[in-house]
Amino acid sequence: MADVKIAAQTRDEFGKGAARRIRRESKVPGVLYGHGTEPLHLTLPGHELLLALRTPNVLISLDIDGKTTELAIPKAVQRDPLKGFLEHVDLLLVKRGEKVTVEIPVQTEGELAPGGNLLEHVLVTLPVEAEATHIPEAVTVSIQGLSAGDAVLAKDITLPAGSTLAVEEDTVVLQVLAAQAEEAPEGEEAAEA
Repeated sequence: MADVKIAAQTRDEFGKGAARRIRRESKVPGVLYGHGTEPLHLTLPGHELLLALRTPNVLISLDIDGKTTELAIPKAVQRDPLKGFLEHVDLLLVKRGEKVTVEIPVQTEGELAPGGNLLEHVLVTLPVEAEATHIPEAVTVSIQGLSAGDAVLAKDITLPAGSTLAVEEDTVVLQVLAAQAEEAPEGEEAAEA
């Protein structure tokens, strides 16, 4: 996993007005919390943060005011619903060697058995516990040859080394459904006869 370095400044202005001023400067207001410390309010560079957040569960090395360096992972990201730019970010403070619970994307490979079956992703992401500096980017599941009625449970997925499930083992992650044929409305059947 990549370790992204971002320079951050502490901030002492709060509220809507202050947040709008920060965003006008192409920066993002944020909060760093965790390990029983007081929340630290930060201003982060918008473009660098946006690029970093493209990687799920990215490990961010924050250089705070050029004095201290802290490791963090994104916990909550607020985006503008129309334009998509970042409005606010919550960062969770982590230490090297510490285990954290994160959700990693579930990817599939292979082809379903012939017959028009449909694959349903019951879980798009899989909750796992992993070391903060070794969070897997994704987990890949083979669906080769699965047919209608088959399901992939959480315990059936091979996790990367150092990761453990943070969900019940019998949780359904993927399932295969039989394709259903469309039925013609009753009025159309009579017209065809």
